[in-house]
Amino acid sequence: MTDTGALLEQLGVDIDPELLVLALTHRSWAYEHGGVPHNERLEFLGDSILGQAITIELYRRLPDAPEGELAKRRAGVVSTVALAEVARGIGLGRHILLGKGEAASGGADKPSILADTMEAVFGAAFLSAGHTASAELVLRLVGPLLDDPGRTGAALDPKTALQEIAAAQGLGAPIYEIEAAGPDHARTFTASVLIDGRAVATGTGSSKKVAEMAAALSAHQQLSAANA
Repeated sequence: MTDTGALLEQLGVDIDPELLVLALTHRSWAYEHGGVPHNERLEFLGDSILGQAITIELYRRLPDAPEGELAKRRAGVVSTVALAEVARGIGLGRHILLGKGEAASGGADKPSILADTMEAVFGAAFLSAGHTASAELVLRLVGPLLDDPGRTGAALDPKTALQEIAAAQGLGAPIYEIEAAGPDHARTFTASVLIDGRAVATGTGSSKKVAEMAAALSAHQQLSAANA
């Protein structure tokens, strides 16, 4: 089992230890342990907590921004890519309970798993400590991303951003190749993005779309750095 004490101290919220363990339990681990409960219900709840906290913060912070701008900014910080970045920042991956196959395939660093678990933690915080404490946790961890203007660009739509930067650098259009592995209940997809016939980056996820987005963002970052 994971050391929830260290994670609780880092989160700074009085989350019930059993709820926190549930929030950290991926369906692959649950499946291998006789179908015990996993974190998807908490993830569903936490998604709403996250969205509400960020929406209210944006509404207060940007009183003159139109609805479309607010929606873009919100999407940029509640995306799988953004939440995975937040999760990595607190070392969440090492605490997630994964099945053997998922763990062996690098599940602890997969954007989709990290993002889903982060949402589940927000849900556990809400049930344990209430609305105010859970919203404060969201703003403490995710709020800083609101100050990054790039969140409405590559991080929000990495495939389009990659296509644009590749064209600007006189390169060919990105091509994606997909591989799938694992059992049906915990399928993992790996996307490789090729530009001018060269593999530039890879990404993984629980769906083809998520894997392609992760690969595109990594490739975009590499092309941006090379052109800096």
